[in-house]
Amino acid sequence: MELSHINKEGKANMVDVAAKPDQTRTARAQGFIRLKKETLALIAENGLKKGDVLTIAEIAGIQGGKKTHELIPLCHPLMITKIDVKTEIEENGVRIESFAKCVGKTGIEMEALTAVNIALLTIYDMCKAVDKHMKIEGISLIEKKKEDL
Repeated sequence: MELSHINKEGKANMVDVAAKPDQTRTARAQGFIRLKKETLALIAENGLKKGDVLTIAEIAGIQGGKKTHELIPLCHPLMITKIDVKTEIEENGVRIESFAKCVGKTGIEMEALTAVNIALLTIYDMCKAVDKHMKIEGISLIEKKKEDL
């Protein structure tokens, strides 16, 4: 299998997508952060000193998704039309799901994955003073689609 981000000399290469048609592209990603029950209670009660953990994590995820091309060296800047990040408290932690959409020549799955990662890291940062056993896990792409315009 030939990797598109490697040139003939084996060096990093940003793929030229100029000849590809514009399409509507979407992606969904997810991840989970395992937390102590006491930490989950503090999050649910908005009892942490740093503020509303879930809302801040959602906003951070959106911001992170928008900056993906600045963080991942070979990602193209995209004309993002939508990024949505949702948090949900579960029995053992918080699940994050993201949705990203653009019209362009290349996919938006990296933006969806980055949004999830940044949201999870934000929860970690906000809870690190009260939970020393947090574990981020299960980060994955759920779905990606492209549709002709």
